[in-house]
Amino acid sequence: MERSLRTALFSCAMLICICVPSAIAQTCRGHTFSSNQVFTACSDLPVLTSFLYWNYHPSNLSADIAFRKTGASTNTWVAWALNPTGQQMTGSQAILAFHNSSGVPNAYTTPITSLSPSMQPGDLSFQVSNLKAEYSNGDLIIFATLHLTSSLISTNQVWQEGTMSGTSFNPHAMDSANRASVGTINFETGATVAGTVRTSSKKNVHGVLNAVSWGVLMPMGIMIARYLKVFKVADPAWFYLHAACQSSAYIIGVAGWGTGLKLGSDSPGIKYTKHRNIGITLFCFATLQVLALLLRPKPDHKYRLYWNIYHHSIGYATIILSIINIYEGFDILDPEKKWKKIYTGIIIFLGAIAALLEVFTWIIILRRKKTASSDKHVNGIRR
Repeated sequence: MERSLRTALFSCAMLICICVPSAIAQTCRGHTFSSNQVFTACSDLPVLTSFLYWNYHPSNLSADIAFRKTGASTNTWVAWALNPTGQQMTGSQAILAFHNSSGVPNAYTTPITSLSPSMQPGDLSFQVSNLKAEYSNGDLIIFATLHLTSSLISTNQVWQEGTMSGTSFNPHAMDSANRASVGTINFETGATVAGTVRTSSKKNVHGVLNAVSWGVLMPMGIMIARYLKVFKVADPAWFYLHAACQSSAYIIGVAGWGTGLKLGSDSPGIKYTKHRNIGITLFCFATLQVLALLLRPKPDHKYRLYWNIYHHSIGYATIILSIINIYEGFDILDPEKKWKKIYTGIIIFLGAIAALLEVFTWIIILRRKKTASSDKHVNGIRR
């Protein structure tokens, strides 16, 4: 009897675990609007917990639409747009909804003509009527009638969300969900297709160049200088290897830095202040290191000690900042997780090799000191 009861309780628990998430997950089907308006077509948009509803009227090429964003607060702005020029923000013919200074939901049209849009009211390339916004139970909804042209019956759609500071619109986040909020829509057939997270080739080039230069070659160059010079057989080869490795890292790093500047000039409305400032600091440090090689005193010069302190301090600071900034870049670029894991694996591997070499070279150094001390003592006795 007890065993049967346990089996029944376990079955009920499993059933709840399966059914509850399905019940919690919202879909466009079955939603009832406060105005009791009914739509014949709807789509669960893939990101930003948003939904689109519409009725298409082929006789006059118009569409009654409702865009619903769930989980919105009173300081959230939302936008939905058609963009015949592509799956992107620039060129979007947008409808914006937010709470005005009086706390009342408001909506108006605004064309997006740049990466730093004014978000001010403006006419679109097509007419919009019956425009209003509604807020209820965390849902911010845009209602409108679109007077389409034949080229807009099947086109691209874009949607977005952000926060407000008073009456000012803050830029939206650049997370993968925000960058994937694009797709296509066919008002006539009811078909919608999700877009993909777009990453420009320039960003990929920028990321690869900097990861290889600052993140791999620079640490390797320091390891060569620190550990190979302990072995007498490697002198002076270690110096030339060190210089070659660091010079290559600098050249590739400057190329990566240049692509970063180009990306910044091409995206005036998008700023990554921390990543940019660290990048500028790294460029300055690396340039100082290159210049320091030209001013390197001879080993027996009285200023050589101070030069060594300066050279080593800037070098280690560069490595630390490089690794920090590469992870900043990963967060911005948001590539597949495997690339971040691969780089982490490389850093762990280099760190493990450095730890082993640190122990091994110290053993060699201590043995040499002990041998030198013994030889000095023996020579003293012989005298």
